[in-house]
Amino acid sequence: MIELLFSSDFDFLKKHTEIIELHSESGASVLVAPAWQGRVMTSSYDKESGPSFGWINRELIPGGVRPEEEVKGTLEEQIYVFGGEERFWIGPEGGQFSYYFEPQAEFDFSNWFTPPAIDTDAFAVTEKSSTHAVLNHSATLLNQSGHKFVMEFSRRIDLLTNDQIAKNLKITLEEGIKAVAYQTDNKITNGGDNAWTPETGMPSIWILGMYAPSPETTIVIPIKEGEGQKVNDDYFGAIPDDYLRTSESHVYMKGDGTRRGKIGISPERTKDIGASYDAKGKVLTIVTYTPQPAPHGYVNSKWEIQEEPFSGDVINAYNDGAPTPGAEPLGPFYELETSSPAGALKPKETLTHKQQTYHLHGSEEQLDKISQQLLGASIKEIKAAF
Repeated sequence: MIELLFSSDFDFLKKHTEIIELHSESGASVLVAPAWQGRVMTSSYDKESGPSFGWINRELIPGGVRPEEEVKGTLEEQIYVFGGEERFWIGPEGGQFSYYFEPQAEFDFSNWFTPPAIDTDAFAVTEKSSTHAVLNHSATLLNQSGHKFVMEFSRRIDLLTNDQIAKNLKITLEEGIKAVAYQTDNKITNGGDNAWTPETGMPSIWILGMYAPSPETTIVIPIKEGEGQKVNDDYFGAIPDDYLRTSESHVYMKGDGTRRGKIGISPERTKDIGASYDAKGKVLTIVTYTPQPAPHGYVNSKWEIQEEPFSGDVINAYNDGAPTPGAEPLGPFYELETSSPAGALKPKETLTHKQQTYHLHGSEEQLDKISQQLLGASIKEIKAAF
């Protein structure tokens, strides 16, 4: 359910932080916030009168990053939930190599926190134009096992043209379909003197997008035959059938923001694509990434000490809700996420992860053709999942 116009979100954001606008002659626009790690805050196919696709935390943003004495005892001690439909994080979230728990801390929500480097630090703008922006940052992170990592971050955001959208997805954009899309090229470089190894931990690039939830939004991820489970659904406890359904070829999950749950798709099962469909707004959101070899696997983000810390997932989806009984949700929102392989980097070596986000609006008939071609599922099947 898309409640706000893009123009309203743009005006709001400009009042509270620097915003870089990437835009095209067709009216497509993407908003980037350097102070919030170069995250894409929102986008639209029509900057004047179109919908806003990113979830933005209007309650938090006016306060900015508050003084330490005001933060004590609040959720902001753990994370500043600014929102934004695509942000740069580092994995894993859980396990002995986690960057979100202090050394030897137990894995419960009260101990979880987001490192400032990917939460409140500003990224420096080193290059920008009307269609792209490049941002950089550096930081030292400590994992749950007490190992120190000196990291250099780089992030490039490119607005994609309709011709690039059609070429990348190998689809035809029929007349009447409106689209906005962008690619982010994300890098981490080992800025220290020691190699990152399976014994110390190997970080990954983790890209997450926050979107506005609704009762009519369904997440859909196609899967292929392979070894192991179809879907990992126990990050935060098993998800009930009325929120998660699977077939031999697809995983469906509600994106309504009413019950906290997270799923993951393994490298053996992924088709390198995830999506959601907003039946009310008639918007098909597609998230893809550029596949690459993963000789050291993918990081495991489960909140536990792990026997196999590099047997994690490559695509994730998250539906927000109360983290503990009676608590307020973080958003609410839902997320589509992708991860790079684990980075076994020697000093000065670099790991890259490219993700593409597409928002397509049109008639149900037009979007059905695209959905069947890209996802192997019709719009009717997606709507009937719940």
